[in-house]
Amino acid sequence: MRTREALLLAAAEVFDEFGYPAASVSKILARAGITQGAMYFHFKSKEDLGRAVLLEQASMLELPATPAGLQQLIDMTLYLAHELQHNVLFSAGVKLAVEQSEAGLGDFSVYQDWMDRFRAELDHGDTRGELLPQVDTAEFARVLVASYTGTQLMSRLESRHRDLPRHIAVLWSYLLPGIATPATLARLVVDPKRGEVPA
Repeated sequence: MRTREALLLAAAEVFDEFGYPAASVSKILARAGITQGAMYFHFKSKEDLGRAVLLEQASMLELPATPAGLQQLIDMTLYLAHELQHNVLFSAGVKLAVEQSEAGLGDFSVYQDWMDRFRAELDHGDTRGELLPQVDTAEFARVLVASYTGTQLMSRLESRHRDLPRHIAVLWSYLLPGIATPATLARLVVDPKRGEVPA
């Protein structure tokens, strides 16, 4: 398991640094300090490594075990913004999710997983009376994942995610009035520093 984890993290670092097309198996093995034979025991190809990084991107995140509504959803998205700055497995997995055509992966499940997680928070908020009557939680979860994906992609290109928490806070400032009741809106906190990773 230690060998597999070392390979996964080395692959994530190389994919994140060079991009999938330029990430050779030799670079990954050199980064991990592992032989080719040891790699093939766990992963049959670079594509297998890419798929593992894509699907296990959230495995090192500390996400809430149970839904708690809109404030938790906001806090989660800000936490993810900070993790994209520091967590190489998450960063590489998100990058691969966006660039799947280059990696020959074509796996929508990672987006579905985030939509399901976000929807669970929205459904919980709905039962607590936090949402406006017209909000379709499944539809908004999809809008949120799409908006987040586009925002983080632009931030990555512009500043290597340094400004991402601020942009996610701005995104919420425009989205929340369309989904939250006035009473809920008055008590929600959208602070880019929430979820910040300690230095």
